[in-house]
Amino acid sequence: MSRDAALFQLGMDLDRGSSTTQEEVSVSAAGSEAVAGQPDERKDHFILRDGKEYAGTHLIVDLWGAKRIDELDHVEAVLKRCVEAAGATLLHIHLHHFTPNDGISGVAVLAESHISIHSWPEREYAALDVFMCGDAQPHEAVEVLREGFAPSYVAVTEHLRGQGL
Repeated sequence: MSRDAALFQLGMDLDRGSSTTQEEVSVSAAGSEAVAGQPDERKDHFILRDGKEYAGTHLIVDLWGAKRIDELDHVEAVLKRCVEAAGATLLHIHLHHFTPNDGISGVAVLAESHISIHSWPEREYAALDVFMCGDAQPHEAVEVLREGFAPSYVAVTEHLRGQGL
């Protein structure tokens, strides 16, 4: 395998449009975009909602009785729809398909943080974590997961990351 192909497999390629070659974009809490290096009134992108200030919303999502969690193209499409529904900015997706059980592990890296998935198709179970800061709406991703994987049961736990004392 060539060096470039090996780097591409690791998500570290320099010539194929990976996150390492993309221009960094900053999304402010007000929703406006500024190119890195240019002034922005707020650089930390902390959220202020309902009198609480925190870094972002982290959802732990368990899907039981989930379907199509062993189909790489389908999982990627669902993650992309999650990003769109949440109003987030996709930077890169990397998924790995395991054998012999056909489980999938991977991450959608976002300007606002990430969505990760680990699936156990032999148990019809998928564990996801959806973490977003700024104006993104991570809860919107949950409905997309319901539609995309048709689970019989969904458990969602929310944690506000970086919440002050």
